[in-house]
Amino acid sequence: MVITKAEFITSAVNNVGLPQHNLVEMMFCGRSNVGKSSFINLLTNRKNLAKTSANPGKTQTLNVYLINDKFYFIDVPGYGYAKVSKSLKETFGKMIEEYITTRKNLKHVFLLVDFRHKPTEDDVLMYEYLKYYNLPVTIIATKSDKVKNSERTKNKELIKSTLKLQGDDKLIITSALKREGLGLVLTKIDEILANN
Repeated sequence: MVITKAEFITSAVNNVGLPQHNLVEMMFCGRSNVGKSSFINLLTNRKNLAKTSANPGKTQTLNVYLINDKFYFIDVPGYGYAKVSKSLKETFGKMIEEYITTRKNLKHVFLLVDFRHKPTEDDVLMYEYLKYYNLPVTIIATKSDKVKNSERTKNKELIKSTLKLQGDDKLIITSALKREGLGLVLTKIDEILANN
């Protein structure tokens, strides 16, 4: 898989605002500030396709990107950010829930977790929620450049055991800074497209 074209299409607050098509959609989710936007920029080889911010909670809509004119990336709001108001958190929750439970084009989810830390309770809940709806998930461990080589195996096992990975769900370790894991993720995207 080589991504040669990537364009931002729209932001939506519910499924009605999403493009009507019959192409595969892949969702990117994770807690606030885990690096979703940086990861999308890494995959598409574009610096500012997805807007990154030092302030968590930047993504507040379903952001839609058309890739190679063949499939879509859907970036959803991050969860677990304390400074977002309770009502906004509920709005995000409903938006993501509606998307996950009713969108027929959604074929795969990339769940991003921070490689430096044990997955949070929110990470575990999100993984269990996705599996409840039988969605295939790839766990993306971000920010690997900030983890010492001596701690990588321990951190990897901690993520796997905390989330209790099921079936064919895989864990890929990545760094947007060092471009680690890029080839593995692009190969995974190829697989997803071939299976759908």
